[in-house]
Amino acid sequence: MDNSSGVGVLDKAALVLSALESGPATLAGLVGATGLARPTAHRLAVALEHHRMVARDMQGRFILGPRLAELAAAAGEDRLLATAGPVLTHVRDITGESAQLYRRQGDMRICVAAAERLSGLRDTVPVGSTLTMKAGSSAQILLAWEEPERLHRGLQGARFTATALSGVRRRGWAQSIGEREPGVASVSAPVRGPSNRVVAAVSVSGPIERLTRHPGRMHAQAVIDAAGRLSEALRRTG
Repeated sequence: MDNSSGVGVLDKAALVLSALESGPATLAGLVGATGLARPTAHRLAVALEHHRMVARDMQGRFILGPRLAELAAAAGEDRLLATAGPVLTHVRDITGESAQLYRRQGDMRICVAAAERLSGLRDTVPVGSTLTMKAGSSAQILLAWEEPERLHRGLQGARFTATALSGVRRRGWAQSIGEREPGVASVSAPVRGPSNRVVAAVSVSGPIERLTRHPGRMHAQAVIDAAGRLSEALRRTG
């Protein structure tokens, strides 16, 4: 079978990525696996590293890079949204509070799905809203499991600390009380893609008067269960 697309440089880059699928490789290993000339293999691997499609391990060997996981997560977004509606509606119904699904986009987070409380005081976050990554329980979730460098960068100017995020990783959920907006509390849990990477956050939010100053006690289990159902849906179709 001819694997040539007619675009030579892309075919060679694809060879490099395919060779790394089986695990880390030295430059000599890449040359052996791809049949490319040593200078060509090196040039392509370094170029792919620039675009985060290739990275290096602690021994300096080439490995598949984090950008591939990000692209795979984006490909799963349609599946995530297709499942999110009924899951968020269920969370809203059992908690009596508004429920949202957030995804990270650069230095912001976006509400990609929501189920609003039907009556009384609401904490309305319309679908499509762009919110800060520096405050709020879903921001904590979307940052807590990031690579160390991105984690450190994300903490600069944040309303939460590295210690708080360590607690989030240990518990598996986050809460915030008046962090993003005065008078509003929220609880969030991570949705994980097939590679176990955090791809979204399920959140319940409402006035502190109802959620109290310990919202996790009331609603942590509900958001954990919802996030688990969405994670399972992504695994089934991954």
